[in-house]
Amino acid sequence: EVQLVESGGGLVQAGGSLRLSCATSGFTFDDYAIGWFRQAPGKEREGVSYLLNSDGDTYYADSVKGRFTISSDNAKNTVYLQMNSLKPEDTAVYYCAKDLSALHMDVGIYDYDYWGQGTQVTVSS
Repeated sequence: EVQLVESGGGLVQAGGSLRLSCATSGFTFDDYAIGWFRQAPGKEREGVSYLLNSDGDTYYADSVKGRFTISSDNAKNTVYLQMNSLKPEDTAVYYCAKDLSALHMDVGIYDYDYWGQGTQVTVSS
């Protein structure tokens, strides 16, 4: 059974940091890209960052480049999103998800077939 569980969200002031975790199970972790997505109130869900462990490929949305870093602990089958210099516009529910295709990275929401429950990130001004 494929499972993804996010944690680490919370309330921080602008300029602060959070580290989100995505604990995964039920698939070959190294073969599938993991994406972080977010959805703010009244907004569409958008891709934030992606990681494919098999080749170390990463992707960052322009809005978070230089502030967010995606990484993994392969022994724990866990992907992290380190979020620094947080802005109020980063406020959203953050989700992690598994790419449906092995051994390459996709960046569209419909390329991801299993999703976590989401974790709330709120950045106050």
